[in-house]
Order: sequence, then structure tokens, then C-alpha cells
Amino acid sequence: MQQSRFKPLYSFALLTSLALPSAHAADLSIAAQVAGTTVAEGEALDAPHLGPAEFDAKFEQVEISQFDLWERIRQGFAIPDLNNPLVATHVTWYSSRPEYIQRTTQRASRYLFHVVQELEKRNMPMELALLPFIESAFNPQALSSAKAAGMWQFIPSTGREYNLKQNVFRDERRDVVASTLAALNYLQKLYGMFGDWQLALAAYNWGEGSVSRAIAKAEAAGKPIDFNSLSAYMPAETRNYYPKLQAVKNLIAAPAQYGIKLPLVENQPYFVSIKKTRDIDVKLAAELAELPMEEFRALNPQFNRPVITGSSGASILLPQLNADKFTENLSKWTRGLSSWTAHKVTATRERIEVIAARFKTTPQIIREANAIPPNMHPTVGSTVLVPKPANIDNDIARELADHGTLAVEADGPARRRVTIKVGRRDTMASITQRYKVSAAEVREWNDLKSDKLSPGQPLKLMVKAPKKGKTRLVAAAADHGDKPAQAGKRHAKAGKAEKPARERKAVKAERQVKKVEPRKKHGA
Repeated sequence: MQQSRFKPLYSFALLTSLALPSAHAADLSIAAQVAGTTVAEGEALDAPHLGPAEFDAKFEQVEISQFDLWERIRQGFAIPDLNNPLVATHVTWYSSRPEYIQRTTQRASRYLFHVVQELEKRNMPMELALLPFIESAFNPQALSSAKAAGMWQFIPSTGREYNLKQNVFRDERRDVVASTLAALNYLQKLYGMFGDWQLALAAYNWGEGSVSRAIAKAEAAGKPIDFNSLSAYMPAETRNYYPKLQAVKNLIAAPAQYGIKLPLVENQPYFVSIKKTRDIDVKLAAELAELPMEEFRALNPQFNRPVITGSSGASILLPQLNADKFTENLSKWTRGLSSWTAHKVTATRERIEVIAARFKTTPQIIREANAIPPNMHPTVGSTVLVPKPANIDNDIARELADHGTLAVEADGPARRRVTIKVGRRDTMASITQRYKVSAAEVREWNDLKSDKLSPGQPLKLMVKAPKKGKTRLVAAAADHGDKPAQAGKRHAKAGKAEKPARERKAVKAERQVKKVEPRKKHGA
């Protein structure tokens, strides 16, 4: 953490807060310095062009008091405590692993202030600030086996329901600000449904439909409607879900009691948000901010590719000190900001090798930039990131930046090119069936507008190459729709000459003799 940030402001606020009642703690709006012009929060920001991009820094209102962020969280606890044996089990587990607690709370220190601010705006209980401890250990790059991603662990469908964009360039389920907004919206909805935060959190893990059905079962059985009573209907993961959160709450409430030492988390913003209107390479953005790549990624884990697009809503998070450096260095930058552009795959069998040749690069670079595994290729409609040619200065088109997707499929068997002539009885259907290709591929290889063919018309085909050691098929068109002759079918095995009849009889006789010989016993 940048320990020197906001020190003068923090000291002033500390003194001011001591002289004021807690309800009237100092509220300091931090002004953004843009190219030497001070712009107060709330005013229109008419930012000048800084090199080839625009910069717009947004700061959260800061309410600083005499205690650190942990104490602020403790004072906001509002969910009734849960007492059951599972809570004690998880308290024991966490308290016996102080190194794990230290790592997780240190990681959380980047994001906690923002989460706390958002919870206070909505008057939501502070226990929810600890929920990412259970969901992801405050790792915004976490990905579960169920494809849940980010600090708040949204699955793809729920993420889309709460307006978290998921495309080839970014996944807002990992966006610290966007995913926090979505998670709190979802939690508020669940609390509105059940009127109980413990059940709302069970629904966050298990689904609102599952909790509703459990409530119906409990009502039919005459049982109370609370977490402990409904836990009998829950799967093990959900049954342990709130007890884990209660255990973490107990540790944060009284760390010394459990031999835990929490890292200092200052009660002030860790980062500011910077809006971008031009594409910029991730590596260059980190360099201009003079920030290690690991720290840049920790604050901006939503970017899937080595370029940050300047599409609507695109922004990056930086510590304030580094945001100032970013502004200064960007104003002096005279070269291009991005070395990448996007290519949309339109051909059925457009291989990475073909794309690489077109953009004068290597297949390995394209695979690495797009996370495409070996022996896989992008399907039609996919957006692939490629090195930007020297004669192109445009940013990636907004349509691709906002909606681009990438799907891959396994490479098929190796293919070889053959040319055939259409027979008198041939149709597109008969040819595609014979050579095991699709009509779309035939049209693509031959620039055909339709499936209509004429007798004698030459066709270029990419047919599957035979495997080694197997008999090759004769790639000849049948003038009357006959199937191509299969060479070697008369032979017992391809590539081996048929043995003479006399030799075959001798071998057969020898086998019959062996059958009637008595089998020797072991040790004879």
C-alpha cells in the first residue's frame, strides 16, 4: 500500500474528527489535478487532450475518522450472530491459520474501502464487506469449477443478468467496481425476497429458488423459518456458508482473542478511477503509471487481452500517487498507445497460420495474445487480437470492443488439396457426402454463390489426408455418381503383399498341428 498517500489530509481530518461528533466527521472532497488545472468534484471536467488520449480521474468522497477501516467495519455489524457447532468448527480452522488470514486481509486492503463506502451508501450491514473472504479470499481473478469468476464469484448467466459485460476483451465479473455494484444489487434483491440476511446469503450461494423451496418444506413441517432450521434441507456447501462468514466476523470483531494480527488498512481510498477514450496496451498503461504489472493486474483484473479498449465505460484503477504519474507521463507521450487491433474470423476454416501470415506475425504470438491452446482454432464469428499493421492508426471498432467473442474448436485431421470434376449425376449433396466436407466449405473454397453445379465443372476440395499406414482413398470424381474405388481392399492388410496360396496352406496346417499338441504343465 502507498503509505504516503493523503497523509496531510488524513492528519487534518483526524484532528477535525476529534473535535466533532461522530455524525459530523470531516467530509473532504479531493480535487483532481489535470494538466495543472484544479477541478473540484462535481464540476464538469473539460479535460484537455493529453497526448493521443484523454484522462478523467474520479475520486470517491472521503469520510475519515479517528479509527482504521477495521473499526469502521466493526461498528457497522448489524446481522444477528449465528450460533451453531459449524461456526465453532470454522473459527478453529481460521484461527489456526494466521498466515492465511494475513495473506487474505492484506489482499483485501486494496478493495475494502470501496466496498465499505458502497455498503454505507445503501445502509447495508458491514458483514457483507467480509463476504469476498468466503467467496474468493478477496482474489478478483478467482475462477471456480462452476465458471464463477471474480471477487464476488458471479456465474456467467447471473453476471449478464446484472449487466456485467463478458466479451473477448474484458470480463466485468472480475471488475472490482462493477462486480461490487452488481453483488450489492443482487444481495439487496435477495434481502427484499426473504427479509432475513442469513437466508439472503444462503440464497446468494444456493439460489433464491432453492431457498424458497426449503422454506416451503419447513412451513409444511411446522418448523421455524431461520437459517438453523432450514440447514437440514441445504447441501453441505450452503449449510457451511453463513457459518464461515460468522467465523470470519468473530475473528475481525476480536482478533486478539484468537491470536490474529490484522494489517493496518487506512480509512481512505486505495485507488481512483481513470476513464479512457483511446485503446492502450496494458503493459504501457502500467509503465506510464510507474506501477508493477502485478499490482496493475490486481486493480484491473477484468482485462482479458494485452490491450485496454477505449470503448464506452472503459476505465482503469490506480492508486492516487500513480494516477498523478500516469497523467504526467501520458502528457509527454508522443508515440502510439496501442500495438494491437482486432480481426473477425469470417471463413469456415480460417487457420491461425493464415491469420498470422496476413498480419505478418507468428501463430505463437496470436495464440498467446488470445489464450488459444495448441491444436485449436477460432470458429467463424470469433474476434481475434492481432498485431496492428504500421499503416493502421484506428482503435478497435466499438462493436467488436463491446460485443466481440471468441470460440475455439479442435483442429480436424490434416487435409490435402485435390481438384475434381463434377460428374453428370453429381450434386452438391453427393459430393459433400462422398468427400466428407460441408457445402459451406465447398462454396468457400471455390467462390460459389450457390449450391448449383454443372457437369465437368472443376472443384477444389480440402479432403482429409489418410493416416500413416492406412490405405489411401482414390480422390477421383465419379462420372455417374459411383463411389471412388478403394485401392488395396483386396489385400488382407494395406501395404503388405498377399501371400501365395501354397504358403497360406502350410501356415494353416502348422496351426492345426499346434492345436492338438498337449499343453505342457509348469515345471515339466
